[in-house]
Amino acid sequence: MRTIYTNGKIYTFNSRTPFVQAVVVENGRFIDMGSTADMLLQWGSSAQIIDLEGNAATPGLIDSHLHLSIMADSFINLDLTGVTSKHEMLNKVQERALQLEPGQWIVGSGWDENLFTDGGIPVISELDYAAPANPVLLSRTCLHAALVNSNALKISGYHPLISVPEGGTVVLDEITKQPTGMLLESAMNIVRQNTPERSYQDWKNAMRQTIQFAMQRGLTSVHTNDPLYLGGLEQTWNIYNELLNGEQLGLRTNLLINHEFLKDLKDAGMYTGYGNDTLQIGAVKIFADGAFGRRTALLSEPYSDDSGNYGDAMYSQEQLYDIVRSSRELDMPIAVHTIGDKALENVLDVLDQFPAASYRDRLIHAQVLREELIPRLKHSSRIADIQPRFIASDFPWVEERLGKERIKLSYAWKTLMDAGVICAGGSDAPVEPADPILGIHAAVTRKKPGENHEGFCPEQKLTMVEAFRLFTELGAYPTNEETVKGTIARGKFADMTVYSKNPFGMEDADELLTTDIEMTIIGGEITYRRN
Repeated sequence: MRTIYTNGKIYTFNSRTPFVQAVVVENGRFIDMGSTADMLLQWGSSAQIIDLEGNAATPGLIDSHLHLSIMADSFINLDLTGVTSKHEMLNKVQERALQLEPGQWIVGSGWDENLFTDGGIPVISELDYAAPANPVLLSRTCLHAALVNSNALKISGYHPLISVPEGGTVVLDEITKQPTGMLLESAMNIVRQNTPERSYQDWKNAMRQTIQFAMQRGLTSVHTNDPLYLGGLEQTWNIYNELLNGEQLGLRTNLLINHEFLKDLKDAGMYTGYGNDTLQIGAVKIFADGAFGRRTALLSEPYSDDSGNYGDAMYSQEQLYDIVRSSRELDMPIAVHTIGDKALENVLDVLDQFPAASYRDRLIHAQVLREELIPRLKHSSRIADIQPRFIASDFPWVEERLGKERIKLSYAWKTLMDAGVICAGGSDAPVEPADPILGIHAAVTRKKPGENHEGFCPEQKLTMVEAFRLFTELGAYPTNEETVKGTIARGKFADMTVYSKNPFGMEDADELLTTDIEMTIIGGEITYRRN
């Protein structure tokens, strides 16, 4: 069926026809575009007409890096997102404990001590008091740290001589040498592997809600990393396949596959690009370092507020090399979590020893740079997969971590783009909200919503057009899909996002914060419409 979307202010990000009023869709792709009058005259016979009522539209929004499965936790587990004090956090744990039988797990996520207006991070004795009869596992918003209580450690068989997974730390009290309740990085697996498995149907129901939630935020495509949370490669693929190809929910989804599942990929005959226009296998996901919150991101110089601490490498260079080699044997690209500059350097040192794969490698986050690393990122087969919204969460406290000099080339999106580095924009949700409008606002303003200042490192601000390109045109590059999505052009997928306000006519970028998604259109079909 042919559909014509008329009377819009449609920004195509296509240099041949940068602005049109109407687009014509057939078989899920754009076949023409121009003025409303011309499109109706040429194509109007027997077409379905949908009036955009003067609203602005862009190519469909793309999130280049998030975790839909962890977002699904909020539909199942204790959601601690936005909690503003230790007292509130402990109350939520206690409330959940009262709803459960003794021995049932309390699993939650989303807490961030940087939001606390009073109290520090809860310690193990406080968690024991809040939930004396239940094991507790609470993941920090960054996903690189978690809190547990004594019951959780006991069930997991923890003892002082336990073998901690490489790259992980069980934080001990300096005086008593007993666990504080804080687990960092891979040490979380000591407890996580003992949490009860959810049923297939529980996961499927939660993932359905999460996919719908993403489309409500205007997203038409996502790149998501899930097998470690969704029970492995086979179950991850099956759940998405049933929801996207079976139920046809719509959201175009590219699956990053953790390197632990490389053998499973090979055995299943899967590879990067396997699938269809809706669901595909993507790159091999690797973690090279940690995060700034607990000072585990790997730096070339010590933390400014913790002399002698350089952060943590998740793998040795030899191990990184072996992972990349195994990926390249399947002609698969890698997608590597690299927050610190030393982690970035380590990964580039390994990548330089291999020819490019058929698809582009991506360096996820790339938050701390050095001048000499930027030319090494400027490569037709490399993507800087950045998350502008981190600005709102990490500043100003991150300046203490990095110091005045190092901060100049940190979160330096403008520097990267001006240098010709291919960048794509993501949220890392649920670390940050799965709302590209908030990411765009952060890229343009370099500040938190509601703040009144010139922005953190204001010389790194992006224009509105540059910020939108991160989440549209450039978002297609990590998956080699720039010829079929990212801009509005004849022959490309008919994916669009429609807004209640025109972002490109705003005098104040804060107007983005009151801009609603009117429609999400995928393959010409409206998958979300605001009531």
